[in-house]
Amino acid sequence: MNYSTTDIGLPMQNDHRIYIQDKYGLISPWHDIPLYANPSKTVFNMVVKAQRFTNANFEISLKEPLNPIKQVSQGGVPKFIPNCFPYHGFLWNYGILPQTYEFSGQSAGNTRCRGMDPIDVLEIGQRGAQTGEILTVKILGALALVDLDELQYDWQLIAIDKRDPLADCLNDICDIEKYLPGLLQATMDWFTVHKVPLGKPMNSFGPGGGLKPASFAYDIIHEVHNCWKLIVSRTIQTDEVALVNTTLEGSVFKISRSDAKEIFHNKMIQCTDDVKDIIDASFTDKVYFIDRYSGSSYGSKL
Repeated sequence: MNYSTTDIGLPMQNDHRIYIQDKYGLISPWHDIPLYANPSKTVFNMVVKAQRFTNANFEISLKEPLNPIKQVSQGGVPKFIPNCFPYHGFLWNYGILPQTYEFSGQSAGNTRCRGMDPIDVLEIGQRGAQTGEILTVKILGALALVDLDELQYDWQLIAIDKRDPLADCLNDICDIEKYLPGLLQATMDWFTVHKVPLGKPMNSFGPGGGLKPASFAYDIIHEVHNCWKLIVSRTIQTDEVALVNTTLEGSVFKISRSDAKEIFHNKMIQCTDDVKDIIDASFTDKVYFIDRYSGSSYGSKL
């Protein structure tokens, strides 16, 4: 299936939204794009939120009908990922797996998912992907970030675009260092320090450095896919997310394509073309030097 994007509003403004559509019209990238991209369920669809080496922090809007992509904001100001030396923005194409949901309290076994979002994916291929692009990826492993209570993990899946020249060479977490030396260590360092300039402590990882093989990552995916099924079937009741979709047969939240188009147009009417002076892009032209021992940082203009 081919997908495309259509925007409302201007980038780095609060009204800006990126909607996803297939050849029939508008869809929800969270609910309507299948998790699995092949019959054997070994290849997955990934919705790209942010392109490698960029700073704008995007998310899937879980509470809005059709779940458009928007830039994260705080106090009405768009948020950016700080540049922590020697890194610039994200190290990979950052996104989510559709039809997944980490729901706190529903974890089984030893995956210990924390919730409350679709599961994140770090796509490590050579090509920079655009926000809203849908990639077909192989899952290579997972990285466990320790939550504050150390009882649950914020999982980051590690994947590679199936079109990447190295895709056939990379099949598990142990292959990454051989073909992309230094990337795993840089990834762990990035997650350790990337929130320090925001006044937050350094992150830590699960046992063994938090790295898990592809087989364990599949267990995580199975769990968060089942959690998504519980959400859309209303087996788990939550008013925190929008379940509107255009393709899920039997769903009480399924709407027609014309209704989806009306949602889009109503949002477009509410949007203003006025450029508000709220853009704080200081993180895009500033580098932070982090003391890995004390957790302190010093900022300098690029």
